[in-house]
Amino acid sequence: MKLVELTALEIAKKIKTREVSAVEVLDAHLAHIAKVDGCPGTIGGDPNMEADKVHAFITLTSDRAHRQAAKIDEKISRGEDAGCMAGVPVTIKDIFCVEGTPSTAASKILANFEAPYTATAVQRWENSGAVVLGKVNLDEFTYGSSNESSAFQPSTRNPWDTSRVPGGSSGGSAAAVAACEGPISLGTDTAGSIRLPAAYCGVVGLKPTYGRVSRYGLIAFGSSLDCPGPLTRSVADSALALGAMAGADPRDATAANMPVPDYLAEIEKGVRGLRIGLSPDYFRITYFNSDTGALEEQPLPALIQQMVYDAAQRLAGMGAEIIENIPMKHTRFGIPAYFVISRVEAASNLHRYDGVKYGYRTKEETSDLRTMYRRSRAEGFGLQPKLRVLMGMYVSAAQYSEQYYNRALKIRSLIRQDFDEAFGKVDTLLTPSTPSSAFKVGGIYGDSVMMQYADQLVVTGNHAGVPGISIPSGFDEDKMPLGIHFFAPDFREDLLFRSGYAYEQASSSEAWRQQKPAVMQA
Repeated sequence: MKLVELTALEIAKKIKTREVSAVEVLDAHLAHIAKVDGCPGTIGGDPNMEADKVHAFITLTSDRAHRQAAKIDEKISRGEDAGCMAGVPVTIKDIFCVEGTPSTAASKILANFEAPYTATAVQRWENSGAVVLGKVNLDEFTYGSSNESSAFQPSTRNPWDTSRVPGGSSGGSAAAVAACEGPISLGTDTAGSIRLPAAYCGVVGLKPTYGRVSRYGLIAFGSSLDCPGPLTRSVADSALALGAMAGADPRDATAANMPVPDYLAEIEKGVRGLRIGLSPDYFRITYFNSDTGALEEQPLPALIQQMVYDAAQRLAGMGAEIIENIPMKHTRFGIPAYFVISRVEAASNLHRYDGVKYGYRTKEETSDLRTMYRRSRAEGFGLQPKLRVLMGMYVSAAQYSEQYYNRALKIRSLIRQDFDEAFGKVDTLLTPSTPSSAFKVGGIYGDSVMMQYADQLVVTGNHAGVPGISIPSGFDEDKMPLGIHFFAPDFREDLLFRSGYAYEQASSSEAWRQQKPAVMQA
């Protein structure tokens, strides 16, 4: 097996035993990136350039990575502990600050911003021996579900079929992992932005409990919803990555002051005795019909439903108790509530970008400060940030806040109540990850309502703050990846890893597990 196809755990083991050096692993990944990734995204780049490549990266930090890899090899040669992620190449969603690198949020307004400090999650990975390959693409400020809204074009393509999107907003992270450009990537999840692209790209995506991982150094979207988390090719690597970055942080008051379990020690405990729930409310999509003004329901495709039932049957065969008909009646309101809450928080967070202290400033002559603000923001922000500012200001205005914002907060509380009641009956909840596989590039871009309904099955975890994980479960008739998903109670990521690992092991001999993305076969 090629070095780039190894898991993070396998790479770290080989480096620690000197079977291979960290520099050799890095060079193998850089050579592979040069082969499959194509040109990095740039401001004003051609969206259709090298349409058969992945385009995961905005910035490749190869010199910095070589210095890190060399230090790992030096530590090992001296017999020192190089960390649990020793020499493991990782990529970072370009929504995190990394000292000395461009940290752009995939927006023109931050295209010239070089971070003066490093995000806690990234720093902890580096302290554990990880080697940062670079920063990967995303929807601008994470606003989207396809990666297409990035100001840095060409945007990321799906490694399984480059005519399709990788999902968003952590699409660059998911695509980089799927295309073996690094076994682990750091993403963020605000409404499913890790788990949806993980399902679209056939990788593992974890949204931890809100507060499990520090948000310090994360460029904020919705501060009450954002969660840093890893994308990997195996459940064990996900456990490794979370364990290395989780924990309290004095620089983030929302980071939970709780001990971090040994997640890797937990995953092999299996599912015997676990109660795994199924809810009929996750087998349909409820969407707003703009013509009638009504909420309409549509069942998920039979194949996606069957994958969940097949997974439940496998887990039952391993000793889990499957409990059906768990009511989650407020699931259908997850996206409408998200539309309101996230946009109020986004509008508030975007006010800091004014062209004064950092970031883009208009080149035009302006006679007063207010005009400079307006022009800098008009030129620096893309369509999606502008839409979120406008909607956020509207729904939070005094005359509308009761009708929209306060009502959305009440719905959020009801969604949390659904989970509290469910976890009184079950240990984990098994659902589909997405209502479909990845759609075509340009397929629904511009229809922000329908695009965000792709997140309906996972956004409830963000409202409730509970952890969730998406696991690859096979392919649809178009040979595109699909995923199953588990929810667990607060800070019980160990249950997610146990459930996901058990399913992963039970399906390890399936033929679909041997398939590789199209870009890996070229």
